[in-house]
Amino acid sequence: MESQSPNQKEQFVHSVFESIAPKYDLMNDILSFRRHKAWRKFTMKKMAMSAGDTAVDLCCGTCDWTISMAEESGGQIKGLDFSENMLQVGRGKIHARGLDGKVQLYQGNAMDLPFETGQFDYATIGFGLRNVPDLHQVLREMKRVVKPGGMVVCLELSKPTWQPFKGIYYFYFNRVLPLLGKMFAKRYEQYKWLPDSLVQFPGRHELAQIFRDIGLTQVEAYPLTGGIAALHIGIKETPDV
Repeated sequence: MESQSPNQKEQFVHSVFESIAPKYDLMNDILSFRRHKAWRKFTMKKMAMSAGDTAVDLCCGTCDWTISMAEESGGQIKGLDFSENMLQVGRGKIHARGLDGKVQLYQGNAMDLPFETGQFDYATIGFGLRNVPDLHQVLREMKRVVKPGGMVVCLELSKPTWQPFKGIYYFYFNRVLPLLGKMFAKRYEQYKWLPDSLVQFPGRHELAQIFRDIGLTQVEAYPLTGGIAALHIGIKETPDV
């Protein structure tokens, strides 16, 4: 990944997700031992959405988190992803849940959101921040589109720090995971890329500092399952009256 320009990375990531879309949900279950659902449940509890709250879910993929927010708040939820194939899977889920009137999906770029400033109560991104060409720009855009007092939420893979779990995890992530991708989704190179994508991604404390650097306040960072994932939350400051 070091030799790729931001544009090359964007094109490569797009091709990865277009190709794995039909098997994405199955592979999430297999690769996280179904822990991703528990992580999202924990995140929803920390978000504490109220009735009618609005949100935009970036890199929404097949829309599991988008749907969870729509069912939790009953408010208008927008999902954005650059992969049409992923969105197509998400549309099927949304329709099956009877949420067509509550959820709107957009094909677009997380670094240049097609939404007005101060529009949402929440801006979320799940397992997508490590895939973007410029994570600072994405977080700035998330901050821009939430209301003053609104919440920016990132649920993402992270880097465990304690042994022996760290060694076991990296062996699984670097050696076993791509083989499972080949076995279940017939995609070795795409799943070999997933551990590669984490190499240069900031750790939990570094990402929390980036949240503060872009001007978010009340920043919280929670390690999940031994630190293999992390939840980051920050609040857009309310202007002084």
